[in-house]
Amino acid sequence: MADGEKRIVIAGAGSIGCYVGGCLALAGRPVVLLARPRIEAALRQGGLRVSDLEGRDRLVKPDALGITADPAVALPRADVILVTVKSGATQEMAALIEAHARPDAVVVSLQNGVDNADRLRAGSGQRTVLAGMVPFNVVQSPDGELPLRVHRASDGKVMIDDGGPAGRLDVAGLLDVASLLDVEGLAVGTHGDMKAVLWGKLLMNLNNALVALSDLPLASELADRRWRLILAGQIDEALRAMKASGIAPARIAGPRPALLPKVLRLPDWLFKLLARRMLAIDPQARSSMWDDLQRRRPTEIGELQGAVLGLAEKTGTPAPLLKSVTALVRAAEAARLGPPGLAPEQVVPPGASRSA
Repeated sequence: MADGEKRIVIAGAGSIGCYVGGCLALAGRPVVLLARPRIEAALRQGGLRVSDLEGRDRLVKPDALGITADPAVALPRADVILVTVKSGATQEMAALIEAHARPDAVVVSLQNGVDNADRLRAGSGQRTVLAGMVPFNVVQSPDGELPLRVHRASDGKVMIDDGGPAGRLDVAGLLDVASLLDVEGLAVGTHGDMKAVLWGKLLMNLNNALVALSDLPLASELADRRWRLILAGQIDEALRAMKASGIAPARIAGPRPALLPKVLRLPDWLFKLLARRMLAIDPQARSSMWDDLQRRRPTEIGELQGAVLGLAEKTGTPAPLLKSVTALVRAAEAARLGPPGLAPEQVVPPGASRSA
């Protein structure tokens, strides 16, 4: 079957899912967006506006999209299922795939966290499941704005599992999946060690919580050394826990993981000079965790900081900053008042150090 004939289902059409699905639809791929009723209604009424950091601004008309809120409609005819739901909904989505998808459908996890592909594999029968990593931020327009707009506010190439030594997918088949997804506005490649890639991405995702707690745009937060010191401290704690667990995170963008804390601790003027790629971010970019607090939804703190805290507990490595950040995000979730707008000094627990 040619790439243009393969049916792709976006299982969880939120910000990332709509952006990925929109790029694929614009490239002529047959796409069905499995969305919540709110998103479904907005897309049917106004279509989907897809824009990015490079200046593209394109409209997908409603009749060019397959849109449904019913998994029994979306999943049975899918050749490729791109899972973009939040980590907390992974097991539910795995059960829906098991119930409705064809046995030969290829499932690709494009989610935050390090173990979602394993959860999908465990819950979706014998289907081929590939881990994936999305490196960029996507900002969604406010509720009620039409057409619904998704804007990619940072750069990077999506990576998916190359199949590995177990040969879960033959080489020709895997290259077909990668080329199917690699379209204008959505660069996609393969990698031989997705475990390392996902742990490397998780290091950068530790900043999601700081954007959420500060209520600052990502570029503004990273430009402030006080916040970077907290991120550097979290990464230090994470690297110690990973080392004790035998995990070697991959370099995702910018400096290699071991150098990240040193670069983050540089004075503002020097950081801006040396970390231009890290700061190549649209001024409106936030984080998915900020968006979750803004919309009064559960966050992925348990799959990000929580994943590292699990390693730290098993290996006996201290992680006071990660514990403090986690507790503050949990409190903000419970308060349901949106991002709390904390100052850096309110995030650091007594006795914890942010500096080298």
